[in-house]
Amino acid sequence: MHGMTMTVARRAWTYFEPIHAIVYFAPGAPERFKAAGLRGGWMGYFASRSAPMGAVSPGVVTAVFYNFHPAMVARAIPDAWQYSSPELALTARTAVADSALRRLWGDEIASAEIAAAASTTMELASRLRGGGRPLYTATAALDVLDVPHLKLWQACTRLREHRFDGHVSALTVHGLDGLESLITIVASGAAIDAATMRRFRGWSDEEWDAGVERLRSRGILDGAGELTDQGHALRAAIEETTDHLAGDVWESMDAGEGEDLFGSLRRLATLLEAPDGIGYPNPIGLERPA
Repeated sequence: MHGMTMTVARRAWTYFEPIHAIVYFAPGAPERFKAAGLRGGWMGYFASRSAPMGAVSPGVVTAVFYNFHPAMVARAIPDAWQYSSPELALTARTAVADSALRRLWGDEIASAEIAAAASTTMELASRLRGGGRPLYTATAALDVLDVPHLKLWQACTRLREHRFDGHVSALTVHGLDGLESLITIVASGAAIDAATMRRFRGWSDEEWDAGVERLRSRGILDGAGELTDQGHALRAAIEETTDHLAGDVWESMDAGEGEDLFGSLRRLATLLEAPDGIGYPNPIGLERPA
C-alpha cells in the first residue's frame, strides 16, 4: 500500500490470511452450505463466519463484520438459524476448508512441515488477547481440530479474526464507517474495482456516491475520487494501527523460529493461488504473500 512499511505483523498477515480465506474462494462452498440447510453462498458465509458467536442477530453480524450493507446481512440472518444451526454451519465450513486444502496442497497435507506449522501457529494464536475482539474470542473458544492441515487452517482463522477485530477498531478510531472503508480501500488500489465491491458488499450506486461525497467533503478524496495526501495518510494510519494491535505475538517470536514458520506459511499460502483457489486482486483486499 501507498507509503506502507512491511512490519512483521503485516508480513505475517499476508501468509495466514490466504490459508484462512480459502473457504471464501472454494468453488464447492455453496453446495456444502446448501447441504447444511443454508440457502446459498451468502447465507453460508454470514452464518458460518458468525457461527462461533452463536445464533446472533443481524444487527450483531452487521456490527461485527462492519462493511456489509445491513439489508444484505438481513437477507441471510436470522433466517439461517431457522434453516440450519451454528453447529451445522461450522461443520460445513470446516468441510469446505478440508476439501479445498486437500485439493490445492495434495499429498503435502500429511507432511511433517504442515504438522510443525500447525503446532507452532496454534501455539501463537493461543497467546492472543481477546478483550474487545468478539469474533476472535468466539472463534478461539472452539475445540482445536486434531488433523494437522485443519488445525493450521483453524489457527490461521484465529489469527485472521483477531486482526480483523483490531482493524475494525482502527477504522472506528480513525472515523471511517464500513462503506467509507470500502471506498477508500478501492481508491488506494488495494482491492478490486468499485462496481464489483458494491456487488459483494450490498451497497447501491447511490449509497456509494453519497459516501464518496462525504469523503470529498472531508478532504480524503479529490474531485476524481482518488485519495488525497490526507487520504493516503489516513489509510496508512489505519493499517499501522491494525498492525500495532496485531503485533505483540509476532514480535515475541524467536527470530529463527519466526523465519522457519514464515517460510512454511509463505510457501503454503502461495500454493493456494490457482484458478480454483485464490485470485488477486479480490473482494477481501487480500494481498499476495510477501
